[in-house]
Amino acid sequence: MDKKKVRDYMTYDVVSIDAKGGTAKDVINAIRDTHHDGFPVIDNRKVVGYVSARDLLFVYPHTPIEKLMSRHLIVAAPDMDINDAARVIFRSGIQKLPVVDDDNNLIGIISNADVIRSQIEHVSPDKVFKFIDTLRQLHDVEPTMVRGGRVAIQNILPTQSKIYQDELEGRMYEIQKGLAEPLMVVRRPGRFVLVDGHHRAVAAHRLGIKELDAYIIEIDEDIELGLERTARDMHLSTLDDIKILDYARHPPLVALTHRLVKQG
Repeated sequence: MDKKKVRDYMTYDVVSIDAKGGTAKDVINAIRDTHHDGFPVIDNRKVVGYVSARDLLFVYPHTPIEKLMSRHLIVAAPDMDINDAARVIFRSGIQKLPVVDDDNNLIGIISNADVIRSQIEHVSPDKVFKFIDTLRQLHDVEPTMVRGGRVAIQNILPTQSKIYQDELEGRMYEIQKGLAEPLMVVRRPGRFVLVDGHHRAVAAHRLGIKELDAYIIEIDEDIELGLERTARDMHLSTLDDIKILDYARHPPLVALTHRLVKQG
C-alpha cells in the first residue's frame, strides 16, 4: 500500500488573509466567520506569512496585517508523508501547516485534526493477516487471531531496541485522546511478544496505563519465534530496556521546509 501523503488529507478550500491592505479587523472577522484560530497570509497566491489569534493581542483593529504576521514559516509539500507532517506538528506545537507548491503558492492546509483522521483510518487488521501468513510459511503452524483483545503492559516482551522521542510524544497524545491504533502481539506462555506498536506500548507505560487494545495472534504449537530470539540477542525483557532516541538522531525529515520570507 502506498504511503499516505499530505495531499490525501489536506483541506483545499483555504481561508487566507491578503497581505496587501489586510488588517487586524479582517483577521477578527475571519475568526468569527470560520471559528478557525489562524490563517496563512498571501500575496498574489504566494504564502508570505501566517497570522493567529494570539497575534491580535493589544493591537488596534486597523493595524496592517504585515505588522502582525509571522514571517518565519514552517510549511508542507503535498507529497510529504503524512507521518512526517504529524511529527512536525507535534514537535513544533503548530496546529496547522500551509501546503505550498514549488513556487510557494498556497494550495491547501494540513491541520492536527487532519493528521489524527489519517491515523484513525490507518487502523486495519490487514498487516495482522500478512504476519499470520508469514508465520504459516516459516513455522508450518496455523495461527489464529483474537479481535478486540487487551494485553497487560507489564507482560509485553519487546522486540525492538530503539524508538524515537518525537513519535513517542505523538503516541502519548493519541492514547490520551482515545485514538491509538491497537498493538499486534503473539501470545506466548506468560507473556505477549510485541510485533508492532513499540512506541504505543512505551507511551502507555509512561502514562501509567496498565492495558492496551491489541490484535492477539495465538499459536498452539510449542515453538520459539524468531522475534523471541531477536529479543534475547538484544537483551530485551521489558519495555524499560528500549532506548529512546532524541529528535536530533531521528532520520532527517527531508520533506520539511523552513522558509524565511525575505523582507520586501
